[in-house]
Amino acid sequence: MVISARALNRATLARQLLLGREQVDTVEALRRLVALQAQQAASPYIALWNRIHGFDPAELDAALGDRRIVKATLMRVTLHAVHAEDYRGFREAMEPTLRSSRLGDARFRSSGLTGEDADALLPDLLKHTGRPRGSAELGEWLEARLGRPLENGAQRMLRQYAPLWHAPTGGPWTFTNRLSYVAAAPRPALGDPRAAEAGLRDLILRYLAGFGPASMADMAQFAMVHRPRVRAAVAALADGLEQLEGPDGTVLYDVPGAPRPVEDTPAPPRLMAMWDSVLLAYADRGRVLPPEYRKRVIRVNGDVLPTLLVDGHVAGVWRVADDGIEAGAFHRLPEGTWEELAAEARALAAFLAARDLRAYARYDHWWAKGVSAAETRLLPGG
Repeated sequence: MVISARALNRATLARQLLLGREQVDTVEALRRLVALQAQQAASPYIALWNRIHGFDPAELDAALGDRRIVKATLMRVTLHAVHAEDYRGFREAMEPTLRSSRLGDARFRSSGLTGEDADALLPDLLKHTGRPRGSAELGEWLEARLGRPLENGAQRMLRQYAPLWHAPTGGPWTFTNRLSYVAAAPRPALGDPRAAEAGLRDLILRYLAGFGPASMADMAQFAMVHRPRVRAAVAALADGLEQLEGPDGTVLYDVPGAPRPVEDTPAPPRLMAMWDSVLLAYADRGRVLPPEYRKRVIRVNGDVLPTLLVDGHVAGVWRVADDGIEAGAFHRLPEGTWEELAAEARALAAFLAARDLRAYARYDHWWAKGVSAAETRLLPGG
């Protein structure tokens, strides 16, 4: 079966709850979405606001507070919010990547520590973080344990490798810049190749359910794992997967029964969060992010700006202004689309105002440097 580019787009939108806000519990929604990038504390909230009808941010506060949803370094070696029951398998899947990228990083190696040293430290480190510990506390503990201070960069690499969850620290979005960590429970198996490969098989199945159909390259990009591992996992799963042919002839895989709406299914406009996963989950990001707009949205340091989604594709960027939402479209949009975006902007401004209207203000410098909008409008927030 051949599937068109537009049908692939609609499959992604359906699985990512972007064809219409759904009546679903916050924890269950995250399970269906697989993972939400969470390096910016407001982004999981805005991502869920885009997807859940009547989303109450207090539900996410509560789920993070009682650890039904956890925040940790996982796929693509970035912070993600995931269902707590998914964490162990996802972390085991990511073990080879995290070990090589964090313990092999020059900042860790320059400390004189080795991977074996990290292995020796982990049991006591996880015991010490049986309750939340701030960065400074961990630094003091490491200094006492090693008999010397450990450079900040090396500490950061060790924290990102260790199976630690970020503990809530308050603020309007549950987390602040004052970082705190608590040991993951149950602890994932580290250094066990069988656990890593079993975890990767589980992660691929979850990824396909939430983002498929997808190629092996897409799977490798989503997690940032080496393609030979993906090929082995797909081979092991082959009997349970469907195969399709993408618009360019690429072999795509999917889980049976997953939604694949017809390509003319309407897709409502959305004001997407920074780093929304649909922009980053594929090797071929053109499924949602047109190639000609990629550098305007994904900046040189990796910041992924909040975007306008129109007919299922990125059509511009947005930011909060003094009197509403400033929307910059990369091409001319019909008046009807602007009216729909204005309704979204009013709802988003009200949602943000209840917590922190200027959640993304620190990224406004990208607009000063230019985002090359063809048309800019101020969408009133009231």
